[in-house]
Amino acid sequence: MTRVAGGGLQVDAAAAFASENPLLIAGVAVALLVLLGAGVWLRRYLSRTPGERLRRTLTGYDRIAVLMHPNPDPDAMASALAVNQLVAGTDTSASLLYPGEIRRPENRAFQTVLDLDFEHVETVNDIDAEAVVLVDHNTARGFPGAEEVEPVAVIDHHPGNGSGSEFTDIRSDYGACATIFASYFNQLEFEFSDTQGNEGIDIDAAPAETVPCALATGLMYGIQSDTRSLTNGCQSEDFAAAAYLYDGMDSDLLNRIANPQVDAEVLDVKSRAIGKREVRAPYAFSDVGEVSNTDAIPQAADELETLEGVSAVVVVGEKEGTMRIAGRSRDDRVHIGRAIEAVVDNIPMAEGGGHARMGGGKVPVKHMAGLGPSDGVSREEFRERVFDAMSGEL
Repeated sequence: MTRVAGGGLQVDAAAAFASENPLLIAGVAVALLVLLGAGVWLRRYLSRTPGERLRRTLTGYDRIAVLMHPNPDPDAMASALAVNQLVAGTDTSASLLYPGEIRRPENRAFQTVLDLDFEHVETVNDIDAEAVVLVDHNTARGFPGAEEVEPVAVIDHHPGNGSGSEFTDIRSDYGACATIFASYFNQLEFEFSDTQGNEGIDIDAAPAETVPCALATGLMYGIQSDTRSLTNGCQSEDFAAAAYLYDGMDSDLLNRIANPQVDAEVLDVKSRAIGKREVRAPYAFSDVGEVSNTDAIPQAADELETLEGVSAVVVVGEKEGTMRIAGRSRDDRVHIGRAIEAVVDNIPMAEGGGHARMGGGKVPVKHMAGLGPSDGVSREEFRERVFDAMSGEL
């Protein structure tokens, strides 16, 4: 009885305090409601998926430019298309840009079969937009003024230090940038559309909040091409993305992209790479000399890596005074990107790097002669560096 009486006195006291201080009580109630609302908002904000955050970021602008890396491959092209689809149906318009050239047979087939029309960038002045988005690379390069580009968003699967001022999603353990975008669409619960007989993507009229058939097909091939049909450098997320895209893709379109006619020079360069190969098991090196189509060099590296007894390979070729380097590895002891980076490290104006399984680079031939701080390096010494790097001695 004493506790009940005491409780009643406390209630009476609280009621009396409330009646004497109505403004204070009202203020406390409002503050509690504000805190509750802020807590709910913060929870929702923190639980937003990356795709939601990217979409919100991009739709804050009237005009965005989606910039692919030089000489874009299917992964880059599909990723650019995915950004465009994320903002479809909003007040934001997107232009899809690339420097360099679209050259390799499968890259040209990708563009032709899906009926894509991208804009070419000569200089930074060609980028006419409020904001720039980088896909499949994290630092703009390949055209005059590229260093001036400050992207608002970066979506990539390559290692690097680039970032977006408002959004950055770099997943260097993923096999393809297309995997990242497939996860966005999946989490956003976009539905597949036009699953039968749709050739091409009308980037001005694609249905909002859907994944058109051609885009699903493009993303699927982007994953396949960067992971060698899901056999190289894959994570579980790459397989999950492919499984998700399967229901929306067109197998006929995919087959036409994946099996284009082969350029005659590519066959010739592959032949030279095999004929001029030097194998120090399990590593191989080949210098194919002058080429007119530099995309034949990585294709030759792909071919040479399939030789029995070879687990890592570097192929080099030259065009217009620049040595192009392509490396491949299926040897867990050889991170081919780091190996190439080590090979070109002290050669002025040279660049190189990449993933554990795939890497590349380029070297101005005149700087191999000893211009600048370098003492110079001959083709023979360069070859020895390559073997040393692959064997872990450089």
